[in-house]
Amino acid sequence: MLASFLNDTIRPQALEIFRDKNELQIMLLAGVTQNFKKGEIVFKEGGIPSGVFYLKKGHVKKYKGTAIGGEQIFYVCATGELLGYHAVLAEEWYSDSASTLDDCEITFVPKEVFQRTLHDSPDLALRLLKALAHEFRLFKIGIATLATSSVKERLAINLLILDEKFRKSQKSTKASEIILSRSDLANMVGTAKENLVRMLAEFKANGLIKITDNGIQITNRNGVIKTASLIGTI
Repeated sequence: MLASFLNDTIRPQALEIFRDKNELQIMLLAGVTQNFKKGEIVFKEGGIPSGVFYLKKGHVKKYKGTAIGGEQIFYVCATGELLGYHAVLAEEWYSDSASTLDDCEITFVPKEVFQRTLHDSPDLALRLLKALAHEFRLFKIGIATLATSSVKERLAINLLILDEKFRKSQKSTKASEIILSRSDLANMVGTAKENLVRMLAEFKANGLIKITDNGIQITNRNGVIKTASLIGTI
């Protein structure tokens, strides 16, 4: 059940879109790989896209600016994901911003290279269309969660998603260390930082999580799933 929920709330990796690994590698070889420090902007809302980005290592947050100058984080990208291809496909400005959550290694692929790869592979175009449809579903789930779930439920849901994102190996069953600032986590959950800190203290007191030197670790997965109100709903 949880696997089904996570499948609906996590974007496909580039290797799932480019099923021909050589196709992906050829495209990436035509790109330029750069190192980004934590907190650097990858692209900005309203900017003109000149290519796509492959997250070779690290984590990137995608967010929209708010009317009062804040951020609403709606997704965290992990190693192996593509960023910025929506704007290139639509030939529009970036509809959101992206910045690094830790030190990252990112390959930039020029728009012309990406479009040529797309032109040479009709199957790839279809898979990208399916990926976009999946992301639209993810967006709708995010809106519904924000509108209908309590802050406690939203925190639990986001911790489960982030646990997958920060997992060092997809085969690992060990809880990951979620390394995210309290401000960023509050922006993901959609609550004030002070309220988030109180909720985390409550989760810790109930034995659901452990606060580590660097971040947060889930210690009672079933308890977090129950708090998220996912049991019996997926």
